[in-house]
Amino acid sequence: MKTAIAKLKSASPYSQSQQHFTPKIDNGRELADAYEKRTWREKGHYGKDGHVIIPPMCFKNAIAEVAKFLGMQIPGKGKSTFTKHFEAGIIISDPIVLPETKDNVQSITLSQNSDGKRGSGSRVMRTFPIIPEWEGKLTILILDEILTEEVVKEHLVRAGQFIGIGRWRPRNNGLNGRFSVESFEWKDGI
Repeated sequence: MKTAIAKLKSASPYSQSQQHFTPKIDNGRELADAYEKRTWREKGHYGKDGHVIIPPMCFKNAIAEVAKFLGMQIPGKGKSTFTKHFEAGIIISDPIVLPETKDNVQSITLSQNSDGKRGSGSRVMRTFPIIPEWEGKLTILILDEILTEEVVKEHLVRAGQFIGIGRWRPRNNGLNGRFSVESFEWKDGI
């Protein structure tokens, strides 16, 4: 097993949109606008201490998606690509913990499709947590021997450029969630 430790830095804001099931007050008669203003923080991801976290699966999924996007072929393996090796051969178990907390995270309010489907017509105002700038260390455990240092680094760099993380990321026709790889360390074991 190998371990990659990457220092990441935001190249654009990061926004979250976790689904939540906070009940409406007033026996369910709370107006939609009031509900949105009261519960927008619940769309964020938080650690036990209340700090905003970037879930590890954001990065795992971004790397797997960029593997599909790039379609890099494995040398000596014909037309086989690295996609399945990234999907099953890496583990990212720890989130990146940010200094922002649930109480002081910034928000952004936007006109959005009421049903969440682009081009559907009906629009409403929605508020989301947003982090203008962030950085942190990401630890990737590499279980699959076919994933070399160069291949993992290339895919992580490209994931930050083309796929991104969070709400309105490039993969979903957005601008948020892009990041750069500031440093990359490769070592044997954990």
